[in-house]
Amino acid sequence: MSLKGKTLFITGGSRGIGLAIAIKAARDGANVTIAAKTAEPHPKLEGTIYTAAAEIEAAGGKCLPLMVDVRDEQSVTEAIAKTAQTFGGLDIVVNNASAISLTNTQMTDMKRFDLMHQINTRGTFMVSKYAIPHLEKAENPHILMLSPPLDMKMRWFAPHLAYTMAKYGMSLCVLGLAGELAPKGIAVNALWPRTTVATAAVKNLLGGDKMVQASRTPEMLADAAYMVFNKPSRSFSGNFLIDDNFMAGEGVTDFTSYRVDPSVPLMPDFFVPEEIKPPEGVKGGV
Repeated sequence: MSLKGKTLFITGGSRGIGLAIAIKAARDGANVTIAAKTAEPHPKLEGTIYTAAAEIEAAGGKCLPLMVDVRDEQSVTEAIAKTAQTFGGLDIVVNNASAISLTNTQMTDMKRFDLMHQINTRGTFMVSKYAIPHLEKAENPHILMLSPPLDMKMRWFAPHLAYTMAKYGMSLCVLGLAGELAPKGIAVNALWPRTTVATAAVKNLLGGDKMVQASRTPEMLADAAYMVFNKPSRSFSGNFLIDDNFMAGEGVTDFTSYRVDPSVPLMPDFFVPEEIKPPEGVKGGV
């Protein structure tokens, strides 16, 4: 397996899961466009498109850092065109950019509602749309959404309806595009973590340092994404993957290294269907 010479376009990749996926690909000698909004340092969030680029190039890849707002059509089309022009094509798109607000309906202001839908659902749709003409020229093209299985249970909608709708919108793009793009040989899949992941969003918005200790690292999703990208695009598409089940199916038997603190029980993430049980017979599992 190798992504040497492949070109990835990753939204929201200046930190966290997006950056981890970028660095994993860069170790093979891949080209990566980091399409994110953070060009200036943020007081609470580590990383900018430029610090991400430095890490990617230090890992052995080439990077094009672009300040991109996935809500803005011109910004997206220009970034995708520049990526293809700079690296001679486009092989992989990662729709990672996402906004979150775990508020009930009355506590969700419409500005926040619009933000989540514009970034999560509309941004995913738009980035994918404008990438298609480039991906259909690639040898093994993939689109990957960091979004959950479509488990239509009230328990996922009732506590934070607006966020769930926006996140499931990304997954609806997987369902539709996988079928639409099958004749073109473009794979479209979703990847979702079984547990919380140690990112700035988890630390700042969900549960602070305590939840970070009960999480797995972004490198687990990076390794899972890497396995997806090396699958044949014409036959591996339309899948809603939970990270540990998918990786166990690919032969991974030890997840211990992905735990922030192996002594702390792991915190389950949202949206994981009850019937999708964790893999058995693995080390460092749930």
